[in-house]
Amino acid sequence: MKRINETVATYFRYAMLSHRWEGKEPLLQDIQDKVLYELNPVGSMVKLQSFCKIACRAGYRWAWSNTCCINKSNSVEHQEAINSMFDLYQHSALTIIYLSDVPFLSKFGALANSDWNTRGWTAQELLASQVILFYQKDWTLYLDDSSPNHKESVAIMQELEYGTGIDRQAIVAFRPGMKCVREIFQWASTRVTTLPEDIAYSLFGVFGVRLRVDYGEKKQCALGRLLRKVIAQLNDGLAWLAMCLRTVTWWNG
Repeated sequence: MKRINETVATYFRYAMLSHRWEGKEPLLQDIQDKVLYELNPVGSMVKLQSFCKIACRAGYRWAWSNTCCINKSNSVEHQEAINSMFDLYQHSALTIIYLSDVPFLSKFGALANSDWNTRGWTAQELLASQVILFYQKDWTLYLDDSSPNHKESVAIMQELEYGTGIDRQAIVAFRPGMKCVREIFQWASTRVTTLPEDIAYSLFGVFGVRLRVDYGEKKQCALGRLLRKVIAQLNDGLAWLAMCLRTVTWWNG
C-alpha cells in the first residue's frame, strides 16, 4: 500500500502559477475542451502556455492557474475556490512565480522592485507555497539560480524580505493562524487588488478562516467581517481593536 500511495501521490502532483494579472487573462471558457497549445499564442495566452510547458518539463502532469481553473460563472465554485486558495498553494509540489517586469539577465535587486510584490493575492501565494521558483519575463530562472527551491536561497530570501517587508523566516516557514495578526495586516496594507474586497478575501487563508465571499460589498465591510472573525479567536480583543484603529488610513483608502 505504501508503494501504491507514493505512486498515486507522484502522479497527481501539480504545479501552481503565481503572477500579476495583466490585460485579458484566459478564462475557463477560453480553454475548456480545447488543446491549449493549439490556441492562438497572443497576449496572456502565451503566459499560460509557457507556464504549462515549464511545468511539463519539470515532470508535472497537472498545472493550475487561477485565471482559468475556476468557473467564475458558478458562484458556489467561485466561493469555495477563494476559501481554498491557501490550501491549493500549500499542497502544490511547486509554485512557479512569473515576473513579467523582470527582464532577461536582470541583476540582484530586480525581484525586490517587481510589481508582483505589490499585489494582494501574491502575498498569500508566496506564504502558502513550500517550493517556489522565480522566472523572468523570458521564462528563464531569476539570477540563473537552478536550485530546486528558491526558498532555500539566502540571497533571494534576503531580497524578498527587503522588497515585501515580510520577515524571511515567515516567508520560508509560514503557518496560517493568529500568531502574527498585527504583522499580517501590516503586510497587506502595502498591497493592492483590482477589486477592493479582494484585499480582505486574500487574507482568509493566511488567518486560517473561512468566510462568505460577497463581491460588491465595500472594502471596509469585507475587512470588518474579517476583523470580527479574527478578534473572536483572540483573547485580547481590545488590544487588537486599538491596533485596527491605528490602521484606519489603510482601512478607508
